[in-house]
Amino acid sequence: MDRRDFLQTLAAAGTSAALPLQSASQTKPIAPRSPQAPPDVEGHALVCEFSRRGIAWKVYEDLRTRDGAITFVSANGARVLTKNAEPCFAEEGPPFLGLSIDEIGLSGRDLLAEKLLASGGDPDERQVRSAAPPQGSVAQPGEGRGRWTTFVGTKEAYDVTPVYPAGSTRTWLPAQYFAELRGPAGPPAPGATPAPQRKRYEGLVGGWMPATRTLIEISPGAYIENIVFGDVLAKDKFIVRTWHRSMRLEGTAATKVVYGSTYPEYPPARKAPAATSFYRALLEFAEYWDRQLQEFAEPSLPERSWVDLSKHCFAKEMMIRPGGVYPKYGGVDRDYFGSEYDGFQDVFTSGLYTNLEWGRFETARAYFDNYFSDFVDANGMPNMRGPETAQFGLTLSLLARYFNYTGDRALMLKHRPRIEATARVLADLQDIALALPAADPTRGLIRGWNESDACLNARPETWWQPYYANSAFAARGLKDIADAWQALGAGAAQVQAWTRRSTELREAVVASMRANIRHDLKPAYVPPMPGTTLPFREAMAAERPSPQQWPHRLYAELLHADVLPADLANLAIDTLRNYGGTTLGVVANIGPARPGARSILGFISYGYAQMLLRLDRIEEFLLFLYSHRYHDHTRGSWTAGEVSGIRGGTSLFCIPAQQTIPLLVRWMLVLEDSDEDRLYFGKGLPASWVMSGHPVAVSQAPTRFGRVDFNLVSKPPEKSMEATVKLARAGAPAEIQVKLRSGNGARLQRATVNGRHAALGGPQGDTVVIQTRGDERFAVTGYLP
Repeated sequence: MDRRDFLQTLAAAGTSAALPLQSASQTKPIAPRSPQAPPDVEGHALVCEFSRRGIAWKVYEDLRTRDGAITFVSANGARVLTKNAEPCFAEEGPPFLGLSIDEIGLSGRDLLAEKLLASGGDPDERQVRSAAPPQGSVAQPGEGRGRWTTFVGTKEAYDVTPVYPAGSTRTWLPAQYFAELRGPAGPPAPGATPAPQRKRYEGLVGGWMPATRTLIEISPGAYIENIVFGDVLAKDKFIVRTWHRSMRLEGTAATKVVYGSTYPEYPPARKAPAATSFYRALLEFAEYWDRQLQEFAEPSLPERSWVDLSKHCFAKEMMIRPGGVYPKYGGVDRDYFGSEYDGFQDVFTSGLYTNLEWGRFETARAYFDNYFSDFVDANGMPNMRGPETAQFGLTLSLLARYFNYTGDRALMLKHRPRIEATARVLADLQDIALALPAADPTRGLIRGWNESDACLNARPETWWQPYYANSAFAARGLKDIADAWQALGAGAAQVQAWTRRSTELREAVVASMRANIRHDLKPAYVPPMPGTTLPFREAMAAERPSPQQWPHRLYAELLHADVLPADLANLAIDTLRNYGGTTLGVVANIGPARPGARSILGFISYGYAQMLLRLDRIEEFLLFLYSHRYHDHTRGSWTAGEVSGIRGGTSLFCIPAQQTIPLLVRWMLVLEDSDEDRLYFGKGLPASWVMSGHPVAVSQAPTRFGRVDFNLVSKPPEKSMEATVKLARAGAPAEIQVKLRSGNGARLQRATVNGRHAALGGPQGDTVVIQTRGDERFAVTGYLP
């Protein structure tokens, strides 16, 4: 059951501080981008000319192809805005890889994942994409008020504008200007054949920027294209002003173009804007969003769309946060844009995590300061209805990561009382658990809610349970914050106490899990807490309510904490894979087994993916990555759902789901070991990327050892792969591991590091293990047979 269904069920049963508004026009413009060579606009249509800040510009558009770029050219430089679009309709052929959707819903095993991984190698990205219909591919009611698929806005505004499948907003409808977009006047006559659903494509202008693009096919080779973006010069606090362009494309010609600014015309007072106004605003928009993401450790990947998808996440996050900082869980609907969600722990942890991993330290600092100033009480409790116990531990771990990455002593000490109060919440719960009789099998395990929604039930005590995830993340958080406190010199006694508690909690979790493995079930099953008698799906069907509700969170957080030995972590993953806990390789929104009922958990499941990577289950990690992109996001407009079905419907957007892909892309490039003095490079890269001959690189990726650089490129003619690693300082960390995945069954024959023979390791024998000693630069070469 997803959160919205849960809340609606409760309703049926009868049951902030303002931020200063800064005008975008107050920020300094950045210089136009100048490619090494002037852009080639031969064959492009000259759209218009305009002057901006004393500089003359010409605008060209390539109409020879459906996704032709828009190019701005001036004497001072040029700017090219690419356009992309992905089909939002199901591919021809049987869905679900030919499997029965009813069997998929009833099976404990993830039948789709098994088929996609059957080759034993990396999953095929295209096959994963076609495994289920796209989000929103089922026909939507209404021209302007069907289910919205994305939104536009600015960092400064306190709201966003939703965009609908027809390219419309709540204030501007292309169908007013293009009769082809209008639906029939009434329902079809009895017995009449309904008109076929038009093919629709969605994408962005500017690669990653939040300028939405919708194309609706009106005949083969003819489309109506709608572009919408937020006015970055507007100063309205809540109203998001928008720019619009609707254009009929027929072959290589634009046969009709209409421009709009937020509202329809009301002549003579309000008239349609000129083309020059639209393109001037589009250039302002592009420069504005460049400024917002100047602080980003941008990678280079063979498939550029993965970089764009990662950057687009930050644009969406800034748009939904009023003033770019104040937290919000959703973007449009009261569920989840309402104030009752603002203090949600998942919003803070996922936002802080993602921005830290991509080097966006100023943003991370603003989030940290805002949350601990306005949303954490003096007793450590969040200003939110129902605390999620494991999230206390994740919060402490991420605050330690913040300090390790930034060295910001001042902010850590400013919030020291509330950080220590957060740790005290866990310490007090552990003391209660330790006071239980020695014979109690739950002794030493922290009891508490695992899900915020638990507190909304008439019997919230149902979920006050000793879930393993509670203690696992407490162990992780207390250990990490103890290390940070030691570096801060914030009290040796406190450091020792937290470290001791962390060890006790880790040992309690591991011992209890081993004692509760169900070896009588085949395959073996590990429960989410001690003392259960039924696997989680059976328990949810038989017990109303069931203490095992929301098991997806329980396992994802348990694995994310990274306190389990490898055999138990593998068993927890296999439990999910074999007992109804994953869909298309992603953690499922788990419910009782029903025909056709299978969905993806878009948010919080990233911890499961991280553990796949740590355990070298790379093929499964890549399946998670591909499935999350293609089946939890809308295609092209890249809006992620909290919970997404796989039958072509729509889902409810939440920002933690959006932040999953950026985290996975970062970790596939550079990943820290949680406890050891070690970094992993290239651990999760698809073999096809590695062997493409195109470079895979990231510069200035932040780690607790400082910022690092990584570059990898294959040389197929020479049957070799070359990687370079540059550390922030010599000998830190003590060990690095560089993974060189070749695929197709080829195994590394040998490797060298800085010209010297190097040892190979890892489960697949494809990892170069390097003791850094006094070096900070490493040239790694791997040779294939």
